[in-house]
Amino acid sequence: MKKITLMNTDLELSPMGMGCVNAGIKWDGEDAYRIFDAFLDMGGNVYDTARVYSDWIPSEIGRSERVLGQWLRQSGKRHDVILLTKGGHPDMTSATPDMHASRISAENMRTDLELSLRTLGTDYIDIYFYHRDNEAIPAGELIEIMENFRKEGKIRYYGCSNWSTARMKEADAYAASKGYRGFTANEALFNIGSASMRPPADDTLAIMDQEMQKYHAENPQNLAMPYMSVCSGFFHKLYASGTAAVKDSEYYTPENLKIAEGLHGLMEEYQISLTQAILGYLTCRDFTCLPLYGPRNTADLREAMETFSIPFLREYYPEV
Repeated sequence: MKKITLMNTDLELSPMGMGCVNAGIKWDGEDAYRIFDAFLDMGGNVYDTARVYSDWIPSEIGRSERVLGQWLRQSGKRHDVILLTKGGHPDMTSATPDMHASRISAENMRTDLELSLRTLGTDYIDIYFYHRDNEAIPAGELIEIMENFRKEGKIRYYGCSNWSTARMKEADAYAASKGYRGFTANEALFNIGSASMRPPADDTLAIMDQEMQKYHAENPQNLAMPYMSVCSGFFHKLYASGTAAVKDSEYYTPENLKIAEGLHGLMEEYQISLTQAILGYLTCRDFTCLPLYGPRNTADLREAMETFSIPFLREYYPEV
């Protein structure tokens, strides 16, 4: 399986990252260890978590990092993986979280980073992300916060999640003026149905629009890492249970129903699965994508990983 070499770094990443939001929810303990081990055995090495996963479920905070950290300690495989985590997300422990109550600040980022290091049982994070932005703070100040963490040896590289294209450009310009490497990766909502979806309920999520796609094509040093890469299961639910099962989804639009028909034809013509047809879209863009995928089990994981052995062509997909 071909790895993605990130320019001006020593990182070689698997073409898909394992999204760990389900750690501690759908799988824990030995079940989690098996799925983490399986991903590594299949050629995967990118494990993506966040300090906030899954604080919206009462009784425990930092569950995903706790489960992943237990596996890293138990397995001794810390140096075999590229570990991604994120800080600065709004507080999700209240009954009605305010997604616009920003926690992006030097103090909060340091608090989150120290908690992540302790919970994950590691001295450093390979790529550390701002989970949201705070446009009241100049991008240069936010770059300097990350540079301080890097100089302390607590992170190796850094990136952003849910930032606008304009803010990434502002950060890039500042980093270049200081001779810094700058952002290594950008996590944004992107998939075959995202261009046609209705606005998500959480308006702090950044959808990778045409402007952002152009940015990534022109700035390959900042790797695109799409999350919700299989459209939150929209097409899977549609095929399994019909339109009644998805009518409340943000993806339920005439355009995406047409895409569903095209995916069905693609599956039949090339004898591939629905997951593979959806992920295949991300393998043939004008820029490199490293999609993040959260499996239910090892069978899901294997099916998704096999996508990257299929020679998809852009002409297979409509322009969406």
